[in-house]
Amino acid sequence: MSHSPPGRSDGAHKARTPWRSPLRGPWLTSVFGLVLLFGIPLLFVTGLLSYAAYNPDLSPVNDTTPDKGLLGVYLFSWPTHPVWLYRVTQGVHVTLGIVLVPVLLAKLWSVVPKLFERPPVRSPAHGLERLSLLALVGGGLFEFVTGVLNVQLEYVFPGSFYPLHFYGAWIFMGAFAVHVALRFPRMVRALRGRDLRAELRTPVSRTRPEPPDETGLVSPDPAPPTMSRRGALAMVGTGSAALLVVTAGQSVDGPLRNTALLAPHGRSPGRGPNGFQINKTAAAVGVSARDIGPGWRLVVRGPGREVVLTRAQVLRLPRHESALPIACVEGWSTSDQRWEGVRLSDLAGLVGLGERPPGVLVESLQRHGSFRSAALRDNQVRDPRSLLALRVNGADLSPDHGYPARVIVPGAPGVHNTKWVARLSFGQSV
Repeated sequence: MSHSPPGRSDGAHKARTPWRSPLRGPWLTSVFGLVLLFGIPLLFVTGLLSYAAYNPDLSPVNDTTPDKGLLGVYLFSWPTHPVWLYRVTQGVHVTLGIVLVPVLLAKLWSVVPKLFERPPVRSPAHGLERLSLLALVGGGLFEFVTGVLNVQLEYVFPGSFYPLHFYGAWIFMGAFAVHVALRFPRMVRALRGRDLRAELRTPVSRTRPEPPDETGLVSPDPAPPTMSRRGALAMVGTGSAALLVVTAGQSVDGPLRNTALLAPHGRSPGRGPNGFQINKTAAAVGVSARDIGPGWRLVVRGPGREVVLTRAQVLRLPRHESALPIACVEGWSTSDQRWEGVRLSDLAGLVGLGERPPGVLVESLQRHGSFRSAALRDNQVRDPRSLLALRVNGADLSPDHGYPARVIVPGAPGVHNTKWVARLSFGQSV
């Protein structure tokens, strides 16, 4: 039975109602909303942890986010223990974000009649609600789209990914919190109004529209069903499961990396000791064979003191090994690689800072592109596993892995493990 608003003929109402799916209604919308209610806060928290891992309050070279103000109140000194911390938090952030894409799209599909309701604003209170909805939908789509593009290393949007994604996350979460506060009681009532197990046993032939209610989600003129709610849930769940299979391997590594079809391609330098993932090649950032040839020098600076070393001289310093992974913001990571090199704390000792070495500014030969330098905290310098690495897995570093020397720090984002190191300035953060 259809219900026409007072003063409007049924035929006129049908002409104005293109949203006729009999599946739409508060219950299905609430099921998708419940999944997002748990998934999106976890995305937000792991995203904030990723931001903290960059130590953005340490130096402008680490942070391209201007004027974060109170939005950075939660920041803390990123630890070096456990070594897999960033690998796990960022892997969860990226994998979960991609897995939730079908759920987000299904949720938007389920509420599309509300997005185009007429009149668009009925009162000041309704106008504020519509503004929060715009921030919610727009912010959500912006965060998911920029996140997926970042995973694929496709920076087609204007400006830097980091501030765009950071500010977008806060706007989206603000709107999300308002939306949850307004809709949570209604969601609970909708979920209690229908039995999930019964819906999962209902075929297409017995699928019926939900009773009309004040949400406006139920079509007043539903079309015959072509899919059951069980089928809709299965389709969305299958989509999420498929995305999990083709994404998670880039974080888990091992044999599952072969299933990571959504990982960036063309970034593996082949087999052998240096045969693990990279983001940028030496050629791509302007590092030439001459830059890393016999004329390369390592400059180590401290307050009022400077030491210049050839690679042969660096190789004669006491060397140590560390088994550490590399994890990047795009979500990919490697298993532990066996690095060999000189401890950063020992290099600090060359310029009279061996007792309790301070933080260090690491500068690269890289000519263009982001993260040509990085500031590391004192706890990162003092960790005995933090190295200026010269070799990996028993072989010299390849040019694409940072030959003649690169930094490797436990628990640090990949971009802070600077390659093609030219200068270490201890006690200098900018």
